[in-house]
Amino acid sequence: MPPANVDQVLLLPARTQAELIARRELSPVELCKLTLERIERLDPQLGAFITVAAEQAMLMAGEAESRAMSGALFGPLDGVPIGIKDIEATAGIRTTVGSRVFENTVPDFDSVVVERVRAAGMVIVGKTNTPEIAIHMGTVTYNDVRGTCRNPWNLERTTAGSSGGSASALAADMCQLAIGSDGGGSIRIPASFCGVFGMKPTNGRVPRARGLGRPDPNQFSQSGPMTNDVRDAALLLQAIAGPHPEDPQQFLRSEPPDFSDGISDGIKGLRIGFSANLGYGAIDPKVLEQVEASLIALEKQGAHVDTADITLGYEYADRFWSVFGANAYVQYGHMLEESPDLLTPGVQEVLGRGKVISGHEYATALRSVAELRMKIDVLFDRFDLVVTPTTSVTAFEPGKRPTEVAGMKVESAYGIFPFTYIFNMTGHPAASVPSGFVGGLPVGVQIAGRFGNERSVLMASTALEQARPWRNTRPAL
Repeated sequence: MPPANVDQVLLLPARTQAELIARRELSPVELCKLTLERIERLDPQLGAFITVAAEQAMLMAGEAESRAMSGALFGPLDGVPIGIKDIEATAGIRTTVGSRVFENTVPDFDSVVVERVRAAGMVIVGKTNTPEIAIHMGTVTYNDVRGTCRNPWNLERTTAGSSGGSASALAADMCQLAIGSDGGGSIRIPASFCGVFGMKPTNGRVPRARGLGRPDPNQFSQSGPMTNDVRDAALLLQAIAGPHPEDPQQFLRSEPPDFSDGISDGIKGLRIGFSANLGYGAIDPKVLEQVEASLIALEKQGAHVDTADITLGYEYADRFWSVFGANAYVQYGHMLEESPDLLTPGVQEVLGRGKVISGHEYATALRSVAELRMKIDVLFDRFDLVVTPTTSVTAFEPGKRPTEVAGMKVESAYGIFPFTYIFNMTGHPAASVPSGFVGGLPVGVQIAGRFGNERSVLMASTALEQARPWRNTRPAL
């Protein structure tokens, strides 16, 4: 049976829900039922889910309940509901990739990430909204299958993307666990806009294999955890991380560490380098105020904060798109050839651009990636962590992306998101942590760590969560 106050059970951290299940104080079936009822009540106004898998979820919850009754739970998140971004293939559950090409596709296989989610006993309640093939040229989560995903803090504001559905579902407490993916900030940007925690692991930490296209082999894109609680994210990352023989490009072949070990022990003595703009980005002064307040909170807990001297430029955005665009064509170019009439114009444009990228352009871009990685590694010779804003602004109205920030003209999407894609190019782990509000809209602070060291990022994120807690402030829905 659930706790007496069933209205609060959905707001509990996932690990607490799982602990109640393990003690037989909470039924996975009842928890799933309450979750589905909340989705049914709230999602019509939010559009966070493309597909709600009610029947399959109740079956999974029943299996979890049987394990709980027999004392044979699979792990620390067994029986807890989770939303899966709809680019991950799910056996028996519709997978659309946000595209009319796959609108009625029900795979008979799981992606490796979903396979591991199931193996950990989590209950998949649905597939979360994403722009078509997870590319958001308009900086919104929209597709022709489900429509627009809305921000729970203000229904007239965007979640950005491309993991906007996962971020919206978490912010509305329709689940406490979600899977996102991040090719240039697609976990961290919506996490910032929606006031949740989201982490891009080290490139290669989570295997990418099996999909309706050809998953980017850990070059820039990475699947990762999104939650309302940092320690929940550590447990979810543990469940999906680790090498896999089907992953075509494994940067990290060793077994992952225990991500939860010591992440609440404090950050005394940790060296943090701060850059407000990476030497080139625009930043809203009010957003910067909230980020600096978070740095002060980390200093009060014993961290040493100093300026991280680095000057980048928008040429890296061009190089990013050369690699990202070519990879997108390799993943989904068959759609451009076989079903162009079912693709939105923006996706047609991206795939078309990716198709014509020349070999020398691609090689030049890879050289820039290597140079950038060296610059970031130099910072980590001096610092344990690097902190920046996650985004330059708070969530804006769809179709009204700012063209000027703090007096600086910003022409492209990466003018207001200049901080995230850098760490996709270099491969370092990076997370967005809620960091206060501006005008009632969430602000995120980005914390990046050394290659392969997610645990230090999680430690600092936990410290910030404890210093500036956000769970008790929820959107009014």
